[in-house]
Amino acid sequence: MTRNWRDRAATVFECQKSPASGSRGMVVSNHPLASAAGAEMLAAGGNAIDAAIATLFTLTVVEPMMVGIIGGGMAHIRLSDGSHRFIDGQSTVPLAVRPDTYRSKPGSAPEVFDTIGDENLSGPKAVAVPGSLKAWCETLSRYGTMPLADVMQPAIKHASRGFAATPYLHECIVDGASEMSKDKPISAVYLPNGSPLKPGERVLQSEYAETLTYISRHGEAALYQGALGDALVDYMKAHGGFISREDLRSYNTVERLPIRGDYRGWEILGPPPPAASGVHIVQMLNILEGYDIASKGFGSAATIHLLAEVLKIAFADRAAASGDPEFVAVPVDRLTSKEYARERRDAIDPNKAQRWSAGVSQFESAHTTHMTAADAMGNVVATTQTINNLFGAKFMIPGLGTVPNNYMNLYDPRPGHALSLAPGKRVTTSMSPMMALRGGKLVYGLGLPGGKRIFPSALQALINLIDHGMSLQEAVEAPRAWTEGNALEVELAISDRTRDELRSMGHEVQAVATVAGGMNAIQFHENGMLTGAACWRADGTPVGLAGGLARSGVRFALA
Repeated sequence: MTRNWRDRAATVFECQKSPASGSRGMVVSNHPLASAAGAEMLAAGGNAIDAAIATLFTLTVVEPMMVGIIGGGMAHIRLSDGSHRFIDGQSTVPLAVRPDTYRSKPGSAPEVFDTIGDENLSGPKAVAVPGSLKAWCETLSRYGTMPLADVMQPAIKHASRGFAATPYLHECIVDGASEMSKDKPISAVYLPNGSPLKPGERVLQSEYAETLTYISRHGEAALYQGALGDALVDYMKAHGGFISREDLRSYNTVERLPIRGDYRGWEILGPPPPAASGVHIVQMLNILEGYDIASKGFGSAATIHLLAEVLKIAFADRAAASGDPEFVAVPVDRLTSKEYARERRDAIDPNKAQRWSAGVSQFESAHTTHMTAADAMGNVVATTQTINNLFGAKFMIPGLGTVPNNYMNLYDPRPGHALSLAPGKRVTTSMSPMMALRGGKLVYGLGLPGGKRIFPSALQALINLIDHGMSLQEAVEAPRAWTEGNALEVELAISDRTRDELRSMGHEVQAVATVAGGMNAIQFHENGMLTGAACWRADGTPVGLAGGLARSGVRFALA
């Protein structure tokens, strides 16, 4: 009989949230109103794709600091026939931008992409060509069952009538207030009377409600060929931004096949390049497969040490050879091979921290959002979306009522590197909408926000489930660790004793409140039941659909 993971754990924790269960569908997102919007579509007879798109549009209203129609993202879709695909709606570099358009701040480290005047961080010059809206509308049209106007109704409702700000939203507004206060339209919504909205106060977005209503009638053409795009381009032209009408007209989403790996008999599916996550999760699992992780125990110094070493290896390779495959020759086969994993594993010292360089040739924000949806027919969506930093470029476009991305901050302003700027180049991302199968059957779908900390956290969740035997709720809430080669961040639940042991191995340990953001996940049980879980790091809420229609032949006698 398998012992509980706690019997072998060096770190024990208690979950702060409860899971949800359902037999007819499940939606998990980082806001209860968004999860409810998706569940409403399932209850109305829609499928998981309908639910996902309804959830995403609602998230642009209730999580406006994280996601928007002038953003980008990556969606992992599994259809009822068992096929998988990724819808790449990532933002691209405007056609007017060249490799030397920005000037790097003198003395910046190679991994720091700051520019003089922060032009690629805030304001119109920070905005890349958006992909979110087109990806959502095309995905709904291709794989959904409901009209766009129907799935957008919850978002329109919450934008027009308002909703109560959560403490989480309040804290995010406080974090961005200094830069946001320079822009009157965004201040009017989130900094009324010069102060951040307080928890419980109403968030009203009447102008954005009109924008959403217009989109519900005209689809993606409203932005990419129509009046909303004109408003965006005119603002860019008047304020020094780069996006043109040609950028919008020529933007295309890309449908891609997943990266596949195997780990202890499990099939792991993740996003392909330009995402770095699928490649490096498979790479790290291949290395870790040579160790008995379960016997080392969750949260032990031995386990965290191995995690730190494989993370440093992955980040060294990521820096050298990740990027848009149209511009960079990413050595996917080499990075995901068992042979390469053995080479890297043989160089790991089990008792001592090391510095690692790339073994192959060839940055992003922590402020994203993720949602996962499933229906009773076997359709599943796991998707991560963002406008990059909190409140993106920190301004609001008049006439649209929405905040644009600042994706340009993810490109290297110095020419000649894997992540350097080039017209039309897609952003590289750590987004990790992952799925795990056993015996050909889907068991888990999960993801989270968190920038460069996303794929390491997704990796740890998979290890928690597969090696440590945690429940879904435990796996998403478990304390995390992260490093890319410098300080080793560990969450506060990791004990002082374990931190001291890691320091004795040569790690520069830094205790932090959180590593990455609010993970959410769905587990698929053999009996057809679904479990949904969201963690304490965000306002995540699972909503399950159970029950069903009346039994055939039922009649009610009237007295």
